[in-house]
Amino acid sequence: MADARMPEKFFELAYPMLPVEKEIGRAGGRPRTTHRIVLKVIWFVLVTGCRWKDVPQEMGCCGETARTRLQTWERAGIWAQLHQLFLTMLNHENQLHLETTIIDSTLVRAFGGGDATGPSPVYRRKKGTKFTLLVDREGVPLVIHAAPANVSDQCEILPTVVDFPRVGGKRGRPRTHPESLYGDAGYDCEATRTLLRWLGIEPHIRHRTGDHGSHLGRVRWVVERTISWIKGLRRMRVRYDRSETSIDVWTSIAAAVVCLHILMESAP
Repeated sequence: MADARMPEKFFELAYPMLPVEKEIGRAGGRPRTTHRIVLKVIWFVLVTGCRWKDVPQEMGCCGETARTRLQTWERAGIWAQLHQLFLTMLNHENQLHLETTIIDSTLVRAFGGGDATGPSPVYRRKKGTKFTLLVDREGVPLVIHAAPANVSDQCEILPTVVDFPRVGGKRGRPRTHPESLYGDAGYDCEATRTLLRWLGIEPHIRHRTGDHGSHLGRVRWVVERTISWIKGLRRMRVRYDRSETSIDVWTSIAAAVVCLHILMESAP
């Protein structure tokens, strides 16, 4: 989906959110790696999926420097803010449709284990992570949750929905929850439907024992497309990072990058 070269638009929108770059003091010293170079390396790792130690020297920054700054900015909440900014821009351009949402999940291998991992039902019980995505009617990623691979979808649906973002960009109070939620049979649970209705959300979840031909796939297909976009970012296909902070970094950046892709595709 994305080129390994960082688009200028990403830098222009991300840079104002970053801390002020430090200048060389009176005592002199080695110039600090600029934010532009670090962002370029982060983008490269996200798109190509390479390990930090394999970042080419020609990029002007070693992988360890980029990883340290990546995590520092995550602890400051910058990546989540960037995702929120892109959602606001999409909403302002009438490219966001929050009244209808769709949920689905995907599994990835987690080499080396770490936080949010568990025996995967897909990869022969090897450790993995489940990403649960909540998207709008057009497939814009609103929430990405990480959990151990063996956690049931029914345990992830409510935490994901509760994190529904309050997006500005238009006059009036931001929406606090969608009007409807679509999901496949993995989320089939009457207790979940009851809680969703109590929250003011009408569930459209296929019953496991129901007949095929519900036609819910006509709405749900967009989340599968978004998952393919997410996995088009190779760093999201396999997990090398062990800490929960690093996991949250990549889910926030991946969601932001997909939003940027949609923004740029819709631009005249």
